[in-house]
Amino acid sequence: MSESATVSFPSDSSTSAARTVMAAALQKADPVGSRAVENETNWRRSYLIHFRRAVEAGIGEPTAARSIATDGLRSAHDLMRFGHVALDEAIDGTALTQAFHTRTVTGTADADTELSIPYRGERLSGGALVAQLERWVGDGVITRSCAEAVQTVQDNPEWLRLDGDTVVVLGAGAEMGPYRALLRWGADVVAVDLPRADVQDRIRTQASGSAGTAHLPARIVTNGDDSGADLLTELPGIAHWLGGLPGRLVLGNYCYADGGTHVRLSMAADALAEHLVAHRPDTALAFLATPTDTFAVAAEEVRQANEAYAGTSRLVRTPLRVVSGGRLLQRNYPPGADPGVCDALVPQQGPNYALAKRLQRWRATASRAQGTTVSLNVAPATRTRSVVKNKALAAAYAGAHRFGVEVFDPATSNTLMAALLAYDLRSGAGPQAEPWQDEAVNAAHGGLWTAAYHPRSALGLAAVLGVGALRG
Repeated sequence: MSESATVSFPSDSSTSAARTVMAAALQKADPVGSRAVENETNWRRSYLIHFRRAVEAGIGEPTAARSIATDGLRSAHDLMRFGHVALDEAIDGTALTQAFHTRTVTGTADADTELSIPYRGERLSGGALVAQLERWVGDGVITRSCAEAVQTVQDNPEWLRLDGDTVVVLGAGAEMGPYRALLRWGADVVAVDLPRADVQDRIRTQASGSAGTAHLPARIVTNGDDSGADLLTELPGIAHWLGGLPGRLVLGNYCYADGGTHVRLSMAADALAEHLVAHRPDTALAFLATPTDTFAVAAEEVRQANEAYAGTSRLVRTPLRVVSGGRLLQRNYPPGADPGVCDALVPQQGPNYALAKRLQRWRATASRAQGTTVSLNVAPATRTRSVVKNKALAAAYAGAHRFGVEVFDPATSNTLMAALLAYDLRSGAGPQAEPWQDEAVNAAHGGLWTAAYHPRSALGLAAVLGVGALRG
């Protein structure tokens, strides 16, 4: 295996790979939809339709939903390469691109012994946190089940340490990841991120000032900083190293990159998940789902959205709909939909982002069906660096509150989602009757699911309104 081997598409076209994967995913559950994908000539513009169809085909048909997940994943694994060999062959083989040893950083601070969540300049705990959770539920920002899960963790603060678990955080430097929260709580964490001095310095500094313990992959032979690992080029070595760590592994994928690299990272993490679960069956998996995707949502969220729609002004809505040919301010759900379909895919994020996140949802569905413990929760829209550097998205987020959507700061989001991770790993709650329900429970969707209007039909107006806020 070449030293320059990397996780890659079979050709330079991520579009071709995405169409192949989506067509395979739909082939059994929705043959007509599969052919539509194969015949699609403008993937960049029309992928939204096909990604929605891959959700709709599984509603009320749990067997179909699981076949979409497993068939889509199998197609992706068959396609992706590591150097000149198949991805799965590379990760399961004995040839290593890099051998790692463990560098451990032990914090000296006292662990937080109660759950607190930073929010708008305060740290909310106790009754103040309960009150805020109730406000979020009332405002349609999180589901009732989400509030109940967080309160359960609040009532069981010993869960925060996750004793006996070794939480592997892929993308430990990510703003949305649980790395910092877990360290504050005194957990045992494995930090995997790029071997860049700035990234590794930050990871070690956060660990040394915490109550937790961080384990970092380190090179045996090096010229300079020895910690860090590249998931794309050093995947077999990472798999071998992780396989030897103690405790039950919890493999969390929090990686992000622009464009097709995001898909490659998702596939590297997925190959790692398959490998670890096969060799260490007690391994648990963790993901964050993006709210800017398509989800089936429960009747309660549909009811809230329709009540919000009924309360909007026709004097404003009707002229805008007329001049836009019906494209603006469309109703989010038809009356009585159960479940409803919230289609919040954002074209500005592109098809590669959609595929990378859908692969993670498919892995969660497929793994749950095999008895693996899985934590996948919908996280709220958040002002991360990767979002605000996109001017259109930054403007839309700045104006989102006009349409009932709350955009969170990273510190609030990552702590809230870390608490939900602790709930999933400690509560013993089993899977729901249908895969879509597994995705809808404990969701912190930020208000996209309960908004009066179809998200894309309000996005442009939110951006226009947000431009003024940004300038101000």
